[in-house]
Amino acid sequence: MKLTDYRTLGRSGLRVSPLCLGTMTFGTDWGWGAEIDECRAMLDRYLGAGGNFIDTANIYTKGHSEAILGDYFAERGGRDRVVLATKFCGSLHRGDPNAGGAGRKAIQQQLEQSLRRLRTDCVDLYWMHFHDPHTPIEETLRTLDDLVRSGKVRYIGVSDTPAWKVVQGQCEAAFRGWSPFVALQIEYSLIERTVEHDLMPMAQACGLGVTPWSPLKGGLLTGKYGRNKQPQGEGRHLPGVSKSLTDRNYAIIEAAEGVAQEYDTGVAQVALAWVLARPGVASPILGARTLAQLEGNLQSLDLPLSAEHLARLDAASAPAPIFPHGFLANTKHVMQSGATLNGVASDPWALAPASDQERW
Repeated sequence: MKLTDYRTLGRSGLRVSPLCLGTMTFGTDWGWGAEIDECRAMLDRYLGAGGNFIDTANIYTKGHSEAILGDYFAERGGRDRVVLATKFCGSLHRGDPNAGGAGRKAIQQQLEQSLRRLRTDCVDLYWMHFHDPHTPIEETLRTLDDLVRSGKVRYIGVSDTPAWKVVQGQCEAAFRGWSPFVALQIEYSLIERTVEHDLMPMAQACGLGVTPWSPLKGGLLTGKYGRNKQPQGEGRHLPGVSKSLTDRNYAIIEAAEGVAQEYDTGVAQVALAWVLARPGVASPILGARTLAQLEGNLQSLDLPLSAEHLARLDAASAPAPIFPHGFLANTKHVMQSGATLNGVASDPWALAPASDQERW
C-alpha cells in the first residue's frame, strides 16, 4: 500500500490517504512537541510521498498547530491538493462560556479564528471535537449546514461522541435535509477496542469513515514498553501511560512483538497495520513528534498482515463483552432453533443446563 492509494471518506466523494498526518504535536506550547523546523520536515516527507490528509484542531498547542500549517502552506502558494481538517469545541479563552462547545455562537467564532490561523478561506473537514451535552444536536447540525452552504466548510465529521448521539444527529440531518456527518474520529488500537461494541458497527451502518486517533495508544505500542522494559524520563510519565501498564496490555504488547519478530519489523508497524486492516477504518491518524517516528510509522503501509497473524492479535486483544452484546451472542440458538441461517448452524441445546434439556 502507498499513501497515494486514496480512499473515499465514508459515504462521501472526498478522497484521502490511508494514513492521516495528525498535528497535535506541532509546536511546543504545551511543554512538549515538535519544533517548527521538525514540523516542516514531517510535512515535507508526508506530502512528498503523496499524502494528502492533515488533521489539526483549534486547541492543539494553543492554536499554534493551525498557525504552523497556515504559514507552511502560505509559503508554498496554497494547499489545494491537501484535505485539511480541523476541529471545534475546545476553548482557547478562559472564563468565556461561549468560547468553546458546539453552540452556534461558539462554532462560528471558532471557525473564523481557525481560518485566520490556517490562512485559508475554507476547511475541507470540520470536526465536532467532542460531545457537548449542553447544546441540542439540531442546533449544532443546523449551524454546520449553514457553514457548508456558505462555502467555508466542505464536509463535517464527529469525534469522541456516544454512538446514540451520532445516530440522533444523522437522523436529524436526513430528516431536515442538512449536511450529514461523513466521518467518525475515535480512539482505536490493539489496546483500546471497546469502540467495537457500538461505535464501529454504528459507523459502518451510517456510512461514516473512521479515522482512529492514538492507534499506538500514546506510545505503549511502539516497542519501548514491556514487562521488563520501560523508558525512563518523559515516556514513563506521560499522562495515562503508567496506569495503562497492566498485565492485559503487556500480553497484547508481547503478541505484537511476536508478530513483529516474524516479519522482521517493529511493534509500531504491526500495531498500525492491524488498525489499517480493521473493517470500516478509512485513515488512522499518525501522531509523530519527530521525522524519524513518522518514517517508522509510514513503514506500516508495507506490512500486509496474514489472516493467521491478524487472528493472533485479535485473540490477544479481544475486549470483554458488555451488555447486551454478550447476551445477544447466545440468542441465535433460541431464535434459530437448530436451523441454519446465512451459513451458520445453531444448536438449541448448546447453552441450556442438562436439567433444562431433560425437562424440555
